[in-house]
Amino acid sequence: MDKKKVILLVGAIVFAMFAAFMAKSLWSGSSAPVAQAQKPAAPSGPMILVATRSLPVGTIITADSYRYQPWPKDLIEEAYFVKKGEAGANLAQELDGTVVRNPITAGQPITKGALVAPGDRGFLAAALGPGMRAVTVPVSALTGVAGFVFPGDRVDLVLTQKVNGVEGPTLNVSETIIRNMRVLATDQRAQPSLDDKGNTVVNSYKLVTLEATPRIAEKISVAQTIGTISLSLRSLADNSAAIESALASGNLNIPKGASREEEEKILRGLAQKPTSGKTSYSTGGDVSRFQRSTIPPMTAKQQEKIEEIRKGPVVNISRGGNRQQVEF
Repeated sequence: MDKKKVILLVGAIVFAMFAAFMAKSLWSGSSAPVAQAQKPAAPSGPMILVATRSLPVGTIITADSYRYQPWPKDLIEEAYFVKKGEAGANLAQELDGTVVRNPITAGQPITKGALVAPGDRGFLAAALGPGMRAVTVPVSALTGVAGFVFPGDRVDLVLTQKVNGVEGPTLNVSETIIRNMRVLATDQRAQPSLDDKGNTVVNSYKLVTLEATPRIAEKISVAQTIGTISLSLRSLADNSAAIESALASGNLNIPKGASREEEEKILRGLAQKPTSGKTSYSTGGDVSRFQRSTIPPMTAKQQEKIEEIRKGPVVNISRGGNRQQVEF
């Protein structure tokens, strides 16, 4: 074979191999580009406390009531709670347990003047719901659940009394007169006491302040003169049961077409409202066969005797020629 042809053949083979190698390199390097996640931009501006939800007057501030949010530096006011370094966490902890004095809408900055802390003047009045009153009852270690009732808990009031009959032994009876009352304070403490580890400390107290409607406050004042009032601590699940019972009985009226927020507001108002309607009671006969369960009815002679006792003096009044007897 001609030497010149051999050189051309070898050169063509080498060139073909080089072209194949370059094509393979280009094909493997042309894979789809991998998307890289962009890091979120760091928030600009100072961090201030804002409300995470609507906070009406009387709302007790908890950890889920607020959050830190960046705010334009030019719009910062002195009344705002501004986060400064690591002190922001301690500042948030100090707000827990305070009460809203002025209404705060969701997303609105929380101001220092809108909150009142336990021990400050006007704290108890701010903690009361609209139209509610504060009433205080005396308790002991026995009638106060051994000190395990804390501000914010809900209790029932049980009245224990002795009812005297005309004859025979007295009737011992215990009756639940008020249900679902919110505890505002024990003695002069509007917040539970905490130890160094943050655990709740059980303290003895002699007075408990409760939130009541004006009508229920009157009933409690009368009940204190009748017998002994004891506290009965309610379970947290009782509120849900009360709502379901009200819905089933038709006592809870939710307007047609109400939004979810309006429904939650109505249900929350029901769960926080004390009631004094239907009451339950137990007598001595329910506990012991040797105790009385009812007061025996009076005989006709006993009724006449009581009527004579009830009759007052009779005065003769003479006006001209007319005479009249008036009984007092």
